[in-house]
Amino acid sequence: MSAASKNRFIKLSNGKKMPIIGLGTWKSKPNEVHDAVVAAVKAGYRHIDTAFLYRNESEVGDALQELFKEGIVRREDIFITTKMTGIYHAPSRVKEAIELSLKALKLDYLDLYLMHSPMAFQDPAEEGNDGPIPPDGEITHYLDTWKAMETLVDEGLAKSIGVSNFNVAQLETLLKAARVPCVVNQFENHPGIDQQKLIALCKSKNVAVTSYSPFGSPDRSWASDKDPSLLKSPVVKGIADAKGCNIGQVLIAYHLCQGLICIPKSINPSRIQGNLLSLDVKLSSEDIKKLDSLECNFRAVPWQWFTKHPHYPF
Repeated sequence: MSAASKNRFIKLSNGKKMPIIGLGTWKSKPNEVHDAVVAAVKAGYRHIDTAFLYRNESEVGDALQELFKEGIVRREDIFITTKMTGIYHAPSRVKEAIELSLKALKLDYLDLYLMHSPMAFQDPAEEGNDGPIPPDGEITHYLDTWKAMETLVDEGLAKSIGVSNFNVAQLETLLKAARVPCVVNQFENHPGIDQQKLIALCKSKNVAVTSYSPFGSPDRSWASDKDPSLLKSPVVKGIADAKGCNIGQVLIAYHLCQGLICIPKSINPSRIQGNLLSLDVKLSSEDIKKLDSLECNFRAVPWQWFTKHPHYPF
């Protein structure tokens, strides 16, 4: 059986299927993403996650075109997610945003298009703008952005739409107003952070969860040696030893075994392949409880530059 045939899928609320494990590409350096995507697809991944904000969509697109031309994978067999950044939240700019991403990715449509956060920004590089947070009274509400995103599905530019980094109240507000289903909420999730209320809401409303930073994002630029380390946790190591797998596979399986989508990032071909083998790791409810005991209110990605934004979600 090939690795690709072992992939498991989540059925989204609109009936589409989404692979439960994908390759994350945040923080990958220039010229690394292309090779990572090629290695991932050849290893059996059928889900790639990127974003306009990552500035690597073009490299992802180059890798996909290479894979298509070589006959390694067909467009219809791979699930591509990207995200719209806050400077395009104005309804008049939403179509422009997806068209820029599609051009960079060299695709005709996206499988999933996410609002990267509920926060609308202004481009600080534009003349007259003082920082990324717009003045009071000029901030686009995420509901207005969402309504414009719904037309992208109508026009066939995105098969599905969803959100990222929405909290409980924001997601509830959006779900009440949505005409087109919000099929996914992507947010930081790992044993060090308590996301149970948000996960429970998503499950109750048939919104799939995509967990990012499953290892606690130890390679982020603002990391501190005082941060808790999931990769060095004796609890995680004990479970890994008992299961005959590695620590990273346990931290990925923590999501997969709870029916959550997970997008671990790696540029190392052997780790990329090893992460996919997390599909074979079976954690018991007792294992999950042990991992949950590591909760310490640790948010690795707090979007700390935007705490004064009226729609700041954390």
